[in-house]
Amino acid sequence: MRLRHPDGSTVHLAYCTNVHPAEDLPGIHGQLSGIAARVRNLLGTERLGLGLWLSQHAAADLLARPGELAGLRERLSELGMEVVTLNGFPYRGFHDEIVKYRVYAPDWADAERLRYTLGLAEILAALLPDDVTEGTISTLPLAWRTGWTAEKAAAVAANLDAAARGLRDLADRTGKTIRLGFEPEPGCIVETTPQATRLLADVDRDHLGVCLDACHLAVGFEEAAAAAGLGLPIVKLQASCALEAPPGSQDTLKAFDEPRFLHQTRSPSGFTDDLGEALAGGLPMGERWRVHFHVPLHAAPPPPLTTTAPYLREVLDALLGGPAPLTRHIEVETYTWNVLPGAPPDLAEGIAAELDWTRRQLAALGLKEL
Repeated sequence: MRLRHPDGSTVHLAYCTNVHPAEDLPGIHGQLSGIAARVRNLLGTERLGLGLWLSQHAAADLLARPGELAGLRERLSELGMEVVTLNGFPYRGFHDEIVKYRVYAPDWADAERLRYTLGLAEILAALLPDDVTEGTISTLPLAWRTGWTAEKAAAVAANLDAAARGLRDLADRTGKTIRLGFEPEPGCIVETTPQATRLLADVDRDHLGVCLDACHLAVGFEEAAAAAGLGLPIVKLQASCALEAPPGSQDTLKAFDEPRFLHQTRSPSGFTDDLGEALAGGLPMGERWRVHFHVPLHAAPPPPLTTTAPYLREVLDALLGGPAPLTRHIEVETYTWNVLPGAPPDLAEGIAAELDWTRRQLAALGLKEL
C-alpha cells in the first residue's frame, strides 16, 4: 500500500512473500490469487504491496519467457497489487526441511549471486508500476563470517562493482533505477551498521546501500537512532520483531528451537550462531536474550517471553518520523509463521494484522494512506 509522508513523498508498505513456500511460477500465481488476495480484502486497501521473493528457478523462468513476465505484471494489476521491492536474499530452497547456513549460499564472492541479483533487477524494472521509477532489492550481507579471506574479499569487491555497473546500465536502458540493499545480520561479515559503514564505504551510493532489518538490529542491541544515522543510503526497512527472554526465563524458549532456520542468539555479554547452542549453555541464563526469530509484529508470545516491538517503533520513528523519510520502502518480513509453536495460524489473517499494525504506527508518525 502507499502512504503519504508529511513532506509529500510516497512511502510504500508491503509484505514479503518469502513466507510462502512456492518456488515456481504456478505456485507464485497461486499465492497471488489465494492468500495475497485475502490479505488485501481483509485490509480493505486499494493496493496491496508485495515484497516479492523469486527463487533462482522462478527468476530464470521469467527471464527466459518474456510473455510470462508480462503476464505476471498484468495479473498483479488485475488483483490490485503492486511490486516495488524484491527480497533477493534466499537463492532457493528457503522452505526446505533444513535451511540454516545454506541461506547464505551463493554469497557475494560467487558470480552466480551477481547473475541472480542482476536478473532480479531486470524483472523488477519490468514489474514496477508505470508511475514508479525506483525499485529496491534486499540481499545478504556479503557472506557468512567463516571462511573470509583476502581473496574472497577481492572477489566480493569485484562483484559489487559489476553489480553497480549492471544497475547503471539498466537505468540507462529502462529509465528505472533499481537499488540494492545489503542487509546486516548477526554472524555475517556485515553484522552491524558500523561494519556496513566501513565495508561498504566505497560502493556506488546511487545504486548500492543497506537494507535495515529491525529484528537483526535488535538482536545486535543497536541503538535505533545510531542505525538510522549510519551515513549509507537506507534503501529498504524490513519491519520485523525479534524474540526476547528476560533473565532466568530461557527455558521457555525451547519451543522456538526448530530445525529449519538459523536463530542467532545474543545477550549483552555473548553470542551463539543458533538458539540450541545458547540453550545448551552457550549464553548466561542470568542475562536478557534476544533471538533472531521473526515473530508477529502485532502479537505477544506466551509470557514471560516478549518481543522487540517497542524497538521497531523506535526504528520507524528514527527513519520516518523526521522532516523527510530516510527510506521509502518498508517490507513486513515475518517468514516464520509456519514454524511458530502451537496451532497453525490463519496466514492471511496474520499477515493482514501485521500490515494493519504497521500502518497504524506510521499513521501515528503523520503518514496517511493514499
